[in-house]
Amino acid sequence: MDILENLNDKQKEAVQIINGPLLILAGAGSGKTRVLTTRIAYMLEQGINPNEILAITFTNKAAKEMKGRIYGLVGRSAKDMQISTFHSFGLRLIKENYEYLGYDKNFVIFDTDDTLTIVKKICKDKNIDHEKYSPKAIRNKISSLKNDLITPEMYNRYAKGDFEQIVLEVYKKYDEVLYENNSLDFDDLLILPIKLFEKRNDILEKYQDEFKYILIDEYQDTNEAQYKLTKLLSSKYKNICCVGDIDQAIYGFRGANYKNILHFEKDYLNTKIIYLEENYRSTTNILNTANSVIKNNKNRKEKNLFSNLGEGEKVKYFRASTGIGEVSFVIDKIKELRNNNVSLSDMVILYRTNAQSRTFEDGLLKSNIPYKIVGGVNFYSRLEIKNLLAYLRLIHNEMDDVSLERIINVPKRGIGNKTIAGIMENSKNLGCSMYQAITSGKELSFKLLIEELKQRKDTMPLTDFIDLVLDKSGIKDEYIKEHTLEADVRLENLEEFKSVARAFEEENGVISLEDFLLNISLISDNTEIKDVEEAISLMTIHAVKGLEFDYVFLVGMEERLFPHANCLDNPEEIEEERRLCYVAITRAKKELFITNARRRLMYGLEQINPVSRFINEMDKDLIDDLSEKSFEFFSNIDYNNVSEVKENPKDNYEEKEMNYVVGDFVYHENFGAGTVIEIIPNKDPTKTLLKIAFKLPYGVKTLLYNHKNLRKV
Repeated sequence: MDILENLNDKQKEAVQIINGPLLILAGAGSGKTRVLTTRIAYMLEQGINPNEILAITFTNKAAKEMKGRIYGLVGRSAKDMQISTFHSFGLRLIKENYEYLGYDKNFVIFDTDDTLTIVKKICKDKNIDHEKYSPKAIRNKISSLKNDLITPEMYNRYAKGDFEQIVLEVYKKYDEVLYENNSLDFDDLLILPIKLFEKRNDILEKYQDEFKYILIDEYQDTNEAQYKLTKLLSSKYKNICCVGDIDQAIYGFRGANYKNILHFEKDYLNTKIIYLEENYRSTTNILNTANSVIKNNKNRKEKNLFSNLGEGEKVKYFRASTGIGEVSFVIDKIKELRNNNVSLSDMVILYRTNAQSRTFEDGLLKSNIPYKIVGGVNFYSRLEIKNLLAYLRLIHNEMDDVSLERIINVPKRGIGNKTIAGIMENSKNLGCSMYQAITSGKELSFKLLIEELKQRKDTMPLTDFIDLVLDKSGIKDEYIKEHTLEADVRLENLEEFKSVARAFEEENGVISLEDFLLNISLISDNTEIKDVEEAISLMTIHAVKGLEFDYVFLVGMEERLFPHANCLDNPEEIEEERRLCYVAITRAKKELFITNARRRLMYGLEQINPVSRFINEMDKDLIDDLSEKSFEFFSNIDYNNVSEVKENPKDNYEEKEMNYVVGDFVYHENFGAGTVIEIIPNKDPTKTLLKIAFKLPYGVKTLLYNHKNLRKV
């Protein structure tokens, strides 16, 4: 069998270059896995010993798939080849050289739960307030430092703030504890081999001679430790082949450094670069849309995807008047596709943040369309939402023992299982609820908290009451202090829950907590989808990398949603957001739908966000605009000039009766026409602010509510 038979010219060239440094820039859907596996098979055909080949991927699943494909091409000669993840390879090196690193043969590896337990104990021993300094945040920071190859001694040079000093103190002790216990953490699987090679050149040379040919997949996702380990191993023979795509580098938040792929030519002289630009997945219109967006990034290697699958449908764009209208449009299109015999399994709804799934879940449930959350759980099944609901249910009904048991120690109040068991026993003996059985101890403080909230529940709007529960219970504060990516996602979900309450209030007028909880029960009870043959997928864009679907709905394409609000002030992060958009677009094989809304309820507040800059970067000739005048107003915003001008109240405040709401059109004597996108209240009326989106060249400005030069139109 000719293993090169089904490859295009560029793929064949990449396969047949065996010696020297090779960088394969493989665009989305360009068959990079086929090239990698065929290249290894070709090397074996040329007589290279399989034991001299090291192939590294990023997941065990990918390594297993690669090994299976190679086995299918060349048979048993691939059986003993080193095809693994970085961490699995690092473990092998440590196992074979533990004594040179000062460990015993029976060393153990601690998982993330184990390492968190160690950090908690160190904090306790050092009297570090875990309420002020989250052990999880400390543990995550230590992990980040280790992956950047920063030792405690190095960190000592620039650990200036209080948190950094705490991390430094814990980091030193943490390393000691691991070593004393003959144990490693997951990060050590990369760091210790580097230390070994830097300490013992003879051992490094032994492995350089063993692995003369090195292949690294997804090179744009390597961190500092992975980069250093690769460079050490390949420095003797320089027969290194790295495959990647800087345009799909979307894991900077995990420590990946996309610049590793940009610097490849500097690291390895006489590098050969091959561009794989033929896409076997998507139609031409979809690819050209992706190309028109990504070309706006400065930090990249120029390439343009093309396809021989035909021009295909234009990209469908819809700007709804509201977030609910956006959901309705998507569901209508899903129904149309189903009526045309398209399987739900061939469709996906993509969003930037987990919290955005909620409105689409509600809409799909009401339309009886099966769905599945990929890489996450249904909105109402998320831990933080279930905990908040348990608080609300207990406030409403003190007889609810299930809810009390769930949240009496959430966040932690020092109420252990033994205490809870005692309360349970007392309630049985007294013939009353667990709540009624509480009379003393830390649990009494919890009861007094619930009593206080019970007194307040009918004195304010439901959305405000939920805010009060989040603040008084400590749930919100716990996630703020934790300050991890996971905690930030949970905070967004809690904020989004307020949108559920506000939408219910707007639909039904003034409502009771009881009515709201009954409504939530009806929704959440239906979120489990069982025994369905097909379902539409819902997932974040980060979760979809590596997957493909015939029909893709890319929703919430607005500034502050996508690109995310946290990235707007950082040009490098904007570029990563743009790469994320490129990844989303290139998941679509047949049709791509892009949507947003003029105004939406998000995190309990009504917002108006400008159209995403990424939409305005798309070639309009490739877009079929299904909305009315969707590009008219916001397409003129200068996204590089969204400075916020804060005025001096004494100079510009004017006593006048105004009643602005989000969405109002206004006119400013200097800036011209604009739209109110946010109201920032203040107890002092002279300091209440409006955030307004103006046309070019002014962008978004923050002005006084009663600004003397501002009026409604």
